[in-house]
Amino acid sequence: MYTVKGKADKNHLLAQHQPLVKRLAHQMKAKLPPSVEVDDLIQAGMMGLLDAINRYEDNHGAQFETYAVLRIRGAMVDELRANDWMPRSTRQNMKKVESAMTALQQRLGRAPTELEVAKSLDIPLEDYQEMLFEGGGHQLVYYEDFHDDDGNDSFLDRYAVDEADPLRALLDTDFRSAVIEAIDGLPPREKILMGLYYEEELNLKEIGAVLGVSESRVSQLHTQAVARLRASLRERLWTSPA
Repeated sequence: MYTVKGKADKNHLLAQHQPLVKRLAHQMKAKLPPSVEVDDLIQAGMMGLLDAINRYEDNHGAQFETYAVLRIRGAMVDELRANDWMPRSTRQNMKKVESAMTALQQRLGRAPTELEVAKSLDIPLEDYQEMLFEGGGHQLVYYEDFHDDDGNDSFLDRYAVDEADPLRALLDTDFRSAVIEAIDGLPPREKILMGLYYEEELNLKEIGAVLGVSESRVSQLHTQAVARLRASLRERLWTSPA
């Protein structure tokens, strides 16, 4: 597995982690529109894997897969963004939602209701809910969230590459505690939804059955919960200096 120079054999690592790339691609594809081709995700993921291999140091040992997963997913998200899977107008709308939530949270001292967010955006509640539905697939963290405007090293570069254990390095930052606190601040139904989706790994239809709402309504609530978390994290962490 290692060359005479003590460097990991890149070809071996690529072959060894190909199943990981395919698994991550199919997991992501299950949450995306039919127009997204899984082969495109796999191709992007392989590039992310190669990038991880080139950046990672051998002495990090068994934790390589932890770092590779971050790079693979990041490359897949970049591929989606490059092909404009989520239209620019939709991304802009979600940023407006996050900004409105931040302002309302600061003013009200609690999580705003859907109607309050809609009023802040000066649109009918039905239009706001349609905006949430169109934003389905909105993610808690995008790879580019960790790049600054000057193109300096990313969050992952600063906190994972230079540590022996990248997972521990990430968990030891303010990010983990900020996420936990943000989730705890979600409205009860959205907190339950996020637990069912990410911890129990139920799909939207199954969650709808548990909550007694339609699958499309679950999609709206999930997008809204993600927007709340992103708004909270941006205020608490991402706008703070490293």
